[in-house]
Amino acid sequence: MSQVVIENPVINSPFAEPTRHFRFGDEGITNEIVDGRRSSSYFVPIARPRKKGAQLAFETEWIEERIQENQLINDIRGRVAQWRRNGYPGVTPTTARLLAYWTNPDREKKLFFCQIEALETIIYLTEVAHKYGDAWIANALREGNDQSNPGLPRLALKMATGSGKTVVMAMLIAWHTLNKAAYPQDARFGNSFLVVTPGITIRDRLRVLLPNDPQNYYRLRDVLPAQEMELLGQARIIITNFHALALHEKMAAGKLTKAILAGGESSPFTETPDQMVRRVCRELGTKKGIIVINDEAHHCYRRKPDGEEVRLTGDERQEAQRRDEEARVWINGLEAVKNKLGVKTIYDLSATPFFLRGSGYAEGTLFPWVVSDFSLIDAIEAGIVKVPRVPVADDSMMGEQPTYRDLWLRIREDLPKKGRKTEAVGGEPKLPLELQGALHSLYSNYEKYYRLWEEATKVATTNARSDSSDDFSRLTPPVFIVVCNNTNVSKLVFDYIAGWEKPIGDRTVVQVGQLPIFRNDDGSGGWLQRPNTILVDSQQLESGEAMSDDFKKIAAREIEEFKAEYRVRFPGRDAEALTDEDLLREVMNTVGKAGKLGEQVRCVVSVSMLTEGWDAQTVTHILGVRAFGTQLLCEQVVGRALRRMSYATNIEGRFDPEYAEVYGVPFSFIPTSGSNPNPKPGPMPTRVRALESRIGCEITFPRLVGYRYDIAGERLTATFTPESHLALSTRDIPTRTENAPIVGETSIHTLDDLRRHRPNEVAFLLAKLVLEKYFRDDDGNDRPWLFPQLLAITKRWLAECVTLKDHTFPQLLLLIEPAHDAADRIYKAIVTATDGTASLKPILRPYDTVGSTRFVDFDTTRPVFATRPDKCHISHVVADTGSWEQKLAQTLEDMPEVVRYVKNHNLGFTIPYTLNGEEHQYTPDFIACLDDGHGPDNPLNLLIEVSGEAKKDKAAKVATARTLWVPAVNHHGGFGRWDFIEISDPWDAENMIRGCLRRE
Repeated sequence: MSQVVIENPVINSPFAEPTRHFRFGDEGITNEIVDGRRSSSYFVPIARPRKKGAQLAFETEWIEERIQENQLINDIRGRVAQWRRNGYPGVTPTTARLLAYWTNPDREKKLFFCQIEALETIIYLTEVAHKYGDAWIANALREGNDQSNPGLPRLALKMATGSGKTVVMAMLIAWHTLNKAAYPQDARFGNSFLVVTPGITIRDRLRVLLPNDPQNYYRLRDVLPAQEMELLGQARIIITNFHALALHEKMAAGKLTKAILAGGESSPFTETPDQMVRRVCRELGTKKGIIVINDEAHHCYRRKPDGEEVRLTGDERQEAQRRDEEARVWINGLEAVKNKLGVKTIYDLSATPFFLRGSGYAEGTLFPWVVSDFSLIDAIEAGIVKVPRVPVADDSMMGEQPTYRDLWLRIREDLPKKGRKTEAVGGEPKLPLELQGALHSLYSNYEKYYRLWEEATKVATTNARSDSSDDFSRLTPPVFIVVCNNTNVSKLVFDYIAGWEKPIGDRTVVQVGQLPIFRNDDGSGGWLQRPNTILVDSQQLESGEAMSDDFKKIAAREIEEFKAEYRVRFPGRDAEALTDEDLLREVMNTVGKAGKLGEQVRCVVSVSMLTEGWDAQTVTHILGVRAFGTQLLCEQVVGRALRRMSYATNIEGRFDPEYAEVYGVPFSFIPTSGSNPNPKPGPMPTRVRALESRIGCEITFPRLVGYRYDIAGERLTATFTPESHLALSTRDIPTRTENAPIVGETSIHTLDDLRRHRPNEVAFLLAKLVLEKYFRDDDGNDRPWLFPQLLAITKRWLAECVTLKDHTFPQLLLLIEPAHDAADRIYKAIVTATDGTASLKPILRPYDTVGSTRFVDFDTTRPVFATRPDKCHISHVVADTGSWEQKLAQTLEDMPEVVRYVKNHNLGFTIPYTLNGEEHQYTPDFIACLDDGHGPDNPLNLLIEVSGEAKKDKAAKVATARTLWVPAVNHHGGFGRWDFIEISDPWDAENMIRGCLRRE
């Protein structure tokens, strides 16, 4: 099949029912336009990667016979369409007046069809269906709710991100309130509303639903004619984030005191559900029969009690536990409101109203109370949202996916872990090669968008009249966002992008950020007064909880800069009265908004998932640096870039397409209904973790990236050997990436921002790196007088030893990993010329210098051996076989000389070694701390390797451990005493270990 090229994906008007759609065939999207509206069905497709030069295609599961319709939604859609064609019979006069106002073709501010259809569906189900023999709809919805939310009458509207859910909420409130005013005794309508949101950002943004708000949507979006606005004043509306539905502590008391006084009953220190409802709903007074509107309602569900257990590990498990807890708080709160005040109906609005993994339902199962659907592909074809483009090919061709598509899988082991101290991520930021390449590739494309914005601002300022308020200040720059998995990774990425502080003598000098448009340094060793890049923790900001100390520490400078700007912008206000959380929330929520604190922010580095409701229209580029355990999470993070920048129509009355560039989000297909009818339970996993009660058995170890030699003398020479040669290839890092949407134009991303650097910069960087990495004195000070010699040697090496393969260029050596590889080769050539007179020392990792058993926590289905609490910090030894690991663990536990031990599994302890010129990591089997006569406080740390059949790389591993790692670490002197032993027979391990101790 030839590659499909669809120049313009926008084939429908946003203001009318879709009349056409692109057909999907057995191999995916076609350029064939089919008359009629697309049915609501099970999958939303996104362009998939082209494997090994194959043409653009889609996952094999996307075949025509696998597309199954969402039958209930399509049946309801058909009934609503027929009712629409018949002129909306059977409704109240008030409703008829509103429908005529909303659908008036002469409206200046036209509503999207999807917004009108959502209201039509709710109106039909509430006012009309029972009159026309459609009671089956209510029965089906009641059955779906009884299975999942007994007693809660929920109706869900599925609307793509950016399609205007807030307008729909305003329409719902207006419809109910005006009907209640006209017909006070009609139980179908109400004028008391509780709007529940997933975070503070959306809560604050939804103030536009309050009729007395200056920016209210009833006027701004012309939801109501002016003469009806007074009646809207009868509505009572509370907008809150779901966190308010949690039961609060009424007074402070110790945990033990609470337990004693509670005596097994409900705690007198905690609110009752009724007290919580009175606190949250106080402004509703004595109103009964509340109407609840859940924004982003996929956060609100009850876990299926007999549901399928899904095995999750690490971050995914913690995320699922957090989601379950949030969902429990949300739905328990609504049940408390129902019990206390009564709930007339609940309207759920969400782009992804699905059960997530870990909920007890099959991932992607559609909420059975969804009654309308306007999907992402529908929104793309109507031009309502930007079209996401993801990597589909590159010139690396390594692995099943393009490098920047499955980025996380390639880099996760080389990034700092959650829980490590933040100070460990200080100093020069060193990123994995693929992450560094992704940043530069995506940035090169961003730069094109940015230059277009610069031109637009010039035109705007040139053309603006002196008295015009619509000047260049209303144009805000495009925004690049990076979503990271923890504080330490975000700090690393932030420092690389924006700049970092380097102590030089008795002062601190700000080092240049690597992406020029995003730099926060001023070019003179200081910081800019207005940052171009900000670092946020959206999860902490959204919950309203205090930020963690770790995050406050790394954001301290950013907070002070924004306080200073706040004082300038608002002279009469007290910046100190703002909490740090309020200030950062204000910056975050005003990114891309003219005249606000965040207007000139160009890059946002987020510690956690950017929350729904963060609606900066100018987001054009997204980079994911975290795991995406579900396709729904993919859609949610991509959704942050889907909101359009321009809503001006072209001469055809449609929107021109806009695009968002996305790396690192493995977006493929999103199941939206159905479940596995015959789930097969997997093996029961064992949780392996460090136990706090065994902290006395903690083992720490140094983390090395290499080894260096102290070279005597000041005269440097180099002898280049075959090992000195380096070939640059797109096998290691792609220099050309193709990004494609499901429909629309593709874009080509390159590393042009690197290629523009001068060749001399490469020589200077490499010489500087060799100097800083290998030629420091014992106190860690540079020896700058050696630089001229190193520069001359480096230029020789570049001329004699570097080979450029297809589509590569010397400036690739500016990337951290190739630069270090080059520096190592140059340095080894210098060592070779010293005739063996150099002394060996370790090169420690730039962060996480010391590893520990305390960070171990994972699940496994492998065989395990439960450890003794007085010998091992970790609960179990994980075995690769059925016997030898268990036998060796038993031997170590029985030996009195062994103070403590650990199996080296998921510890993050490796020994770097080289084989055939390539860098590798070796993982020894065990670490044992032994009392060899120096006392238990000064043990010998013994690395134990159990050798099976001989393999060609084993000799290189063992030789490196004995001749490089152990001598280098012992020479350092700061990590205790270390040795290495290779054991061929675990049943003779005791004798061999004691023999090793005697040799000591």
